[in-house]
Amino acid sequence: MSEELTTAAELFDAIGVKYEEAFGHRPVVEAALRELIDALPPSARVLDVGSGTGRPAAEKLAAAGHRVTGIDVSAEMVRIAREQVPGAEFVQVDVREWETSPGSWDAVCAFFSFVQLSRAETERVLRRIAGWLAPGGRFALVTVPADIEDLPIEFLGHAIRVTSFPTDALVDRVRAAGLEVTGTRTERFEPGKPGAEPEEHVLISARKPG
Repeated sequence: MSEELTTAAELFDAIGVKYEEAFGHRPVVEAALRELIDALPPSARVLDVGSGTGRPAAEKLAAAGHRVTGIDVSAEMVRIAREQVPGAEFVQVDVREWETSPGSWDAVCAFFSFVQLSRAETERVLRRIAGWLAPGGRFALVTVPADIEDLPIEFLGHAIRVTSFPTDALVDRVRAAGLEVTGTRTERFEPGKPGAEPEEHVLISARKPG
């Protein structure tokens, strides 16, 4: 296993556009985006947490006429996203430190954004997201469901540690954050890159009551 990269910023600065090449066409993310685009009012404010290269989420949401802000801890990902998706705004910041007005977003999406957070940090971020959403606002969460905590793995040639929840436990935590879960969907995904293993993906769709 290669030298361990301890932070998400280090990992994604190193991977850059290779991440999009391997993981840019995930069916469950496409389903999440279709749900959001169908549900949102015109010119909605959408926050993309862990926006990566800007594709497909920010790109498709901006193309649908929404006002998209992407936040990502990686300077390299923000640089790539700004080049690829000029119709959205991108900010380099850790979601744990991001500050925004309560109730100011019509939707928040988080696609594979939490796997390098601890379980306690994920719970805190979910509560923060619930606070950022306007009443009736939508939340789309996609991740790899698993009962793992601080597990060392090899990811696209880099050694990292990952944490996740089983689907039912994660649904419980979305509800505990104050959101109504409106549906779940699972898919088996085959990455398009040597060395990337097949994995299960889950979409949890939710809304803020009100």
